[in-house]
Parts: sequence; structure tokens; C-alpha cells
Amino acid sequence: MGRLLGIFTSNGGVPKLPVDSAQIDNNGIVGDACNSKKHHGGPMKAICILENELLVKLQSEGHPIQAGTTGENMLVEGYNLEVGKVFDVGEVRLEVVSDATPCWKIADSFTEGDYSRMSHQKYPGETRWYCKVLETGKISISG
Repeated sequence: MGRLLGIFTSNGGVPKLPVDSAQIDNNGIVGDACNSKKHHGGPMKAICILENELLVKLQSEGHPIQAGTTGENMLVEGYNLEVGKVFDVGEVRLEVVSDATPCWKIADSFTEGDYSRMSHQKYPGETRWYCKVLETGKISISG
């Protein structure tokens, strides 16, 4: 069973900062902003997800990555995400539609700025995931 560990938003750019709860609509977290609508956001890239298993692995490799520093909206664990996977987070139902190609703006999260360490093409499955929203609702960090 998967768990939501973190919710992150910003006024645009990285890092995204933690919030306790959020309303999700078809375009993502209400109130979250991104600087480049060409590369981020919209219904097919509504939510960016990072799996905690990858975060921990990257930290163990010595990367200074922290939750929210790569622009993800949610940090989750236990979902085993891949393209096509449908899963629930609170009231919200999401579908993974693509990997999120890393860019230079997240370089500070990686040793020697090597943001390609999060490239699905170089390291299959070791990436952030873009999701579309199938069912809107509220999410929150419990506990």
C-alpha cells in the first residue's frame, strides 16, 4: 500500500516547499505555479511525483537532494510507479503518463550538478513521474 510522505508547492521554480494539505484539480495543485508552462503543468503534467525509494537511493550515493528540491509536487513510497499505472492518493486518483525529463534548474540537488542522474533514458525508472488527474479532491499529510 502506497503512502503520501510530502506535498510541495511554490510560486514558480525550485525548491518547492512543504505544505500539509492541498486541493487537486485537473491542472494539479491549486495555488502551485511553474515558471515554464511550455515544459511543466497542464492536464498531462498536472502532478510531478518523486518516489521516496529513489530519493533515499540518490542520497545514499552522496547527492544533496532533499524532498521538494527537484520540483516534485508529491513524495510517495510503496507505489512502484511506471507509465500507465493508476493509483490513489487520498481522494485523488492519478495516472502516470510520462517520465519527467530533468533540466539544469535542479542541478543543485546532484553531486557536480549531474541532474542527468534522474534521467529515465539513462537510468530507467529512476526519475520523477508526470501524472494526469483522473479524480480531483483533497490530499493531506496525516500523522
